[in-house]
Parts: sequence; structure tokens; C-alpha cells
Amino acid sequence: MTEQSALLLRKQLAELNKNPVEGFSAGLIDDDDIYQWEVVVIGPQDTLFEGGFFKANLTFPHDYPHRPPKMKFVTELWHPNVAKNGDVCISILHEPGEDKFGYEKPEERWLPIHTVETIMISVISMLADPNGDSPANVDAAKEWREDPNGEFKRKVARCVRKSQEMAFD
Repeated sequence: MTEQSALLLRKQLAELNKNPVEGFSAGLIDDDDIYQWEVVVIGPQDTLFEGGFFKANLTFPHDYPHRPPKMKFVTELWHPNVAKNGDVCISILHEPGEDKFGYEKPEERWLPIHTVETIMISVISMLADPNGDSPANVDAAKEWREDPNGEFKRKVARCVRKSQEMAFD
């Protein structure tokens, strides 16, 4: 399985390098480890995150694509669906099968047909349109729901500024 997953990841990386997708870039953290990727998500236009450069790590299991990767932002990001430690919480990255809490349908969760591209498109969409129903950061979700143009907007703007400074370090 390991060889198959490594082959698939190399193919996906080559495809992304040949045909970049708007909104993010991807590469390996270490050229010797195909299972550890660094991605930079560009804050989507016409959102509070516009202008930001948010670095994240994608860690793929050796039985990929049967199980999803884990995604963790290393750049600070104030968002309802990103835990305070940077872990991304969206359906597409949840283990396949039934949701024991009943929030998600199986088809909303991880499926082996997903690729790095479909994951990243989902993450960009998440930035533009947070899901407040099952937040990973309850405080951010509360601010987003109750005062999206107040404290929430201020904290996001600070994250965008910090991400711009870090991008040019």
C-alpha cells in the first residue's frame, strides 16, 4: 500500500506543479518525504481573509487515499473551522463512514476519490463560507455569528497582517 500511496501523491504533486490551481500552492516540506506537504492558501478575494498567505501542513497516512490526510495551519488563523492549535476541521477531512454524532452524511466525509486539489478547494471555500454548526473554535464561531464585522473581523485582519509579514521573512 505504501508504494501505491507514494506513487499517487507524486502524481498529484507533479500535476499541481504542471497545472497550478488558483488560490494555493503546494510542495514537499522535505524532498525525501512524500507524505509531508506544505501548502500556502491565499486568502480568497472579497472575504475577510483576502491578502493573507496562510501556511499549513498536510500529513498523509501511508494508506492514502483510503484515509484522509490531516491538515494543520502553521500560520495563525482565526476561523470557526480551524482549532486554536491550527487543526482544520471540515467534513472532507473526516474519516470515511458514518458520523457517530449524526452531523455529517457519509458522502460529505472523506472518499478515496478526493485529491489534494479537492481538499484545497474545500479549504478555500471554508475560508469564504465558515460552517458555524460544528465549529472547531467555539470562540471564533460565536464572534462570527454575533458580530462578524466587529471583534471577529479585527482578529482576522490581525491574522492576515501577521501572515503577510511571515510570508516575506
